[in-house]
Amino acid sequence: MNKSQVLIIDDEAQIQKLLRIALESNDLGVSQAMNGRDGLIMAANHPPDLILLDIGLPDKNGHEVLRELRGWYTKAIIVLSVQDGETEIVSALDNGATDYITKPFRTGELLARIRSAIRRNNVEQERTTIVCGDLEIDLAARGVKKDGEWVKLTATEFNLLAVLARNEGRVLTHRHLLKEVWGVGYQLETQYLRVFVRSLRKKIESDPERPQHITTESGVGYRFS
Repeated sequence: MNKSQVLIIDDEAQIQKLLRIALESNDLGVSQAMNGRDGLIMAANHPPDLILLDIGLPDKNGHEVLRELRGWYTKAIIVLSVQDGETEIVSALDNGATDYITKPFRTGELLARIRSAIRRNNVEQERTTIVCGDLEIDLAARGVKKDGEWVKLTATEFNLLAVLARNEGRVLTHRHLLKEVWGVGYQLETQYLRVFVRSLRKKIESDPERPQHITTESGVGYRFS
């Protein structure tokens, strides 16, 4: 079986060394770039299964690199950054990051998130049904069952649930969800999102006041699990 390939775009030599040792010892292939320009070229010439991207690069802003990658690259991008502010995290997620991890990070946690992201990559194209606890979401038939019983959803409710479920485990920002479900012109209409999340929770959660499937990431967005 071919190894999953990870591209590291980071200008810190010590971080590069640490990541290479950790990834290779977990049977992952590694390629490395020390700046944004080289990272973009390497990603284009040999698209990896996952990219680890530092925001603080010497030649290009990491957010700019992220936006350029998302113009064509569809697999996971995990952002690494010393910045832990809400604005920085939301900006990275809005620009298409799959996940965001602050430095210094715990190697075990990073590896777990990498494995999870690669697994999602591998099943994303094939999966038409998502089963999560008491929920079964049929993406092809646009139907949802809870405890084996059909749940009646509006078209918009299903579209919102489908976007969340396809990104299981990933935090999706308010802006991202609004763009995906309602369109670019609605990215500031957060009241739409609150209303429909509340409605969805009433239909799919056993206890809407203590949701297990659609959880709130305060100030950022929502996560499906």
